[in-house]
Amino acid sequence: MRGQNCLCRMMRSPRSWLGSLLAILFVATGAIAQMAGERVPALSGPPQEMGEVVAEPIPKWIVDDARKERAYPDQPPVIPHSIEGYQLSVNTNRCLSCHKRELTQESGAPMISVTHYMTREGQMLADVSPRRYFCTACHVPQADVRPLVGNTFRDMSEMGVGHAGSE
Repeated sequence: MRGQNCLCRMMRSPRSWLGSLLAILFVATGAIAQMAGERVPALSGPPQEMGEVVAEPIPKWIVDDARKERAYPDQPPVIPHSIEGYQLSVNTNRCLSCHKRELTQESGAPMISVTHYMTREGQMLADVSPRRYFCTACHVPQADVRPLVGNTFRDMSEMGVGHAGSE
């Protein structure tokens, strides 16, 4: 009976509860950390000496101004000329100085798609839609480099599928 009274007094004391709980938490956290250390591999490899690494040369841009064939339907056209030094900010878009609908006649550049003048709901706007304003989000210049991965893509026409009505 005597031991039960002691246990009851300890159960009633909030300080004792808090102390016991913190001790259990401390021991459990240490055990979990030890187990995790054994199962999780190290994120860094073996120590390596610092040294100089030869940088690859910057690739040359393809700037022949020839329009490139698109690899798939609805692919954004690539930029066939240099855009180095072009300002593209909230206030200025140098691309539009040639490709905007009103300026293509004098510049000879292809006009941007009419979809660039539409809202998400399909409503036509008088100027380029803000969501289509930053051209390099979709359109990129091409560099003369070896592809990083091999491409095994085959067009439908290469697979023996003819045009509709060609039979």
